[in-house]
Amino acid sequence: MKILVTGGAGYIGSHAVYALIEQGHEVAVVDNLVTGHRQDVHPKAKFFHGDIGNYRFMRDVLTTVLPDGVIHFAAYSLVGESMANPFKYYENNVGATNSMLKAMSDAGISNIVFSSTAATYGDVLEMPITEAAPTNPTNAYGETKLAMERMMDWNRVAHGLNYVSLRYFNVAGAHPSGAIGEKHDPETHLIPLILEVAAGKREYISVFGDDYPTPDGTCIRDYIHVMDLAEAHILAMKYLLDGNPSTTCNLGNGEGFSVLEAIEAARLVTGKPIPIKISPRRAGDPARLIASSERAQSLLGWIPKQPQINDILKSAWKIQKF
Repeated sequence: MKILVTGGAGYIGSHAVYALIEQGHEVAVVDNLVTGHRQDVHPKAKFFHGDIGNYRFMRDVLTTVLPDGVIHFAAYSLVGESMANPFKYYENNVGATNSMLKAMSDAGISNIVFSSTAATYGDVLEMPITEAAPTNPTNAYGETKLAMERMMDWNRVAHGLNYVSLRYFNVAGAHPSGAIGEKHDPETHLIPLILEVAAGKREYISVFGDDYPTPDGTCIRDYIHVMDLAEAHILAMKYLLDGNPSTTCNLGNGEGFSVLEAIEAARLVTGKPIPIKISPRRAGDPARLIASSERAQSLLGWIPKQPQINDILKSAWKIQKF
């Protein structure tokens, strides 16, 4: 396959690029490097520095590369920031994707695998969450991702766009080589924050809320290894190129861990004490998110190879401790 990856210098995108190249595929990357890291782009990938919201730039890239499809990661993804500045999220996530989809249509590129999120569901009562669950986001980030999904479906109707939207849960871990891993500035994701405490880079880990309706009062999340996630995107593109219809799939391990349970697992993996500090709840955080991935397993043939949180933590700790 020849694949264009947007956001391929970011955390999940860079791991998908590595996985694609390791499987022998030809890869081009588009990234504006606002949050991505140029050094994390695989050296065998062709790199284009620019913004997906720039229609002329994207049309030129697409007509130059002529990919079989696009795997679309480029987006802002911080829940708290989205609540404080929804303008920024609608402009970047929705507006830029709209421009990119037009460029794809004009360049005759019709296949896209979309990096969506469990945040499209909001606070769901029934677990595990299936794709039939209502979509009622509790934050602006999730709302923009849902809008992007709907945009793709209307373009399916109007212009024959073929898509797979992958709604995934909490991603963590790192490439087994240690070449790349999770690094955000500022860091907001739980697993790397916990491990930064273990590595002595932070004094404590903040636990945002201990009064949720869960067994220990802290939020419960379904964690997935980033390399399992990368493999799902590759399988989704193959699914589209085989002529299958557009669809939406959840990606997760079907097992939830609370914040306190994740911290305790990290203590076991690292051998470090990892102090905590209870802080107020963050706006827009659902109490519990656990996925059913039966559709992805059935349609895409996707089976997570590293489902245990200890394995996820071990690969992330390999990067973090140095």
